[in-house]
Amino acid sequence: MARLVSNLEVWSIVKAAAPSVLSERALLLDVGYRPLSIVSVRRAILLLISEKAEVLHEGADSVRSERIKLNAPSVIRLRYQVAAPYRRRAPLHRKAVFARDGSLCQYCGRRAECIDHVHPRSKGGQHEWENVVACCRSCNAAKGDTLPENSKFKLKSAPYAPEPIAVAAALRRGIPTEWGTYIVNPLQLSA
Repeated sequence: MARLVSNLEVWSIVKAAAPSVLSERALLLDVGYRPLSIVSVRRAILLLISEKAEVLHEGADSVRSERIKLNAPSVIRLRYQVAAPYRRRAPLHRKAVFARDGSLCQYCGRRAECIDHVHPRSKGGQHEWENVVACCRSCNAAKGDTLPENSKFKLKSAPYAPEPIAVAAALRRGIPTEWGTYIVNPLQLSA
């Protein structure tokens, strides 16, 4: 027996099938061409219409209303200087660590499968960017909870805290190529 489909269900199917251009993302730059944040295309268009920003790169899609048709912006720049928001540290989580380390074990160079605390938490190490690296299971198991100075394992590169905008861009699928010009140290997610 066929069941009746409500308008709400039809709307959710249509919405899932064709994502709105307004929900896409645009890179927001300050006057000095430094990235401030990643905003929705809707917010970017509002900044353009109110003449607070200008378009540097346009996307392929367009947005229409009764009176105007705009190409969806991909990169916009503010026209005047604003106080930059407090630059907090990027949130530390597994995907971001793998992006920073290129999905490679920082001890042996093989494909990473887990994360490791360089200075073990059991010995007072903190869960922070400068103490966490991507590593393979065998290196993680062999290192255990030994301190770096007592271990035979040496890091290929020192862990660091990446820029929050670089992490946000890396975790977004399909970073537009024009963003690479403005994001200083882009991180890459590996499959």
